[in-house]
Amino acid sequence: MTVYHDLIFALWLIFVAYWAVSAMGVKRTAGGWAWRREIGLRLALALCVVVALRIPAVRSALREAWFAAGETSPPVNLAGVVLCAFGVGLAIVARTYLGRNWGMPMSRKENPELVTNGPYAVVRHPIYTGILLAMLGSAMGDGVFWLVPFVLGGAYFLYSARREEKLMIAQFPERYPAYKKRTKMLLPFVL
Repeated sequence: MTVYHDLIFALWLIFVAYWAVSAMGVKRTAGGWAWRREIGLRLALALCVVVALRIPAVRSALREAWFAAGETSPPVNLAGVVLCAFGVGLAIVARTYLGRNWGMPMSRKENPELVTNGPYAVVRHPIYTGILLAMLGSAMGDGVFWLVPFVLGGAYFLYSARREEKLMIAQFPERYPAYKKRTKMLLPFVL
């Protein structure tokens, strides 16, 4: 274990603790708890990550990739910690801007509001962007095994973002298309 590992672990603990506490008091989900409809996808994603990291061939390939890349230098590790901190910070700030409107991915809230300020003025899904940046930073600072959840999480977030955008267009048929035209989905100026 290194100090970089400990710092990244602490950042993820902060993220999880904030998420757990801030989930209290959010608006009710319209039409019941939508998460049930997507539980299979979420469980499959979690299972893929766990299985991928438990399969000896996958672990061996990741270990080989780690050694082939050579020992990462302290500046790369430190840059990874900084990127992870930025990603966690972005996700937390974005979650704060959503306030009581936050919900599980692909769920509808009662009396929804379209949030377009703060980080939402730059990208439409800054929570996903923040989590992906944190995972990428974790890979740089703590090990390439973080690339597994980064890739699988990236695929899930892209799928989820597209589904959520269909819901948002249905809820805000005039405002959301205009918002969509002036912002990118995940990466400013790119995607």
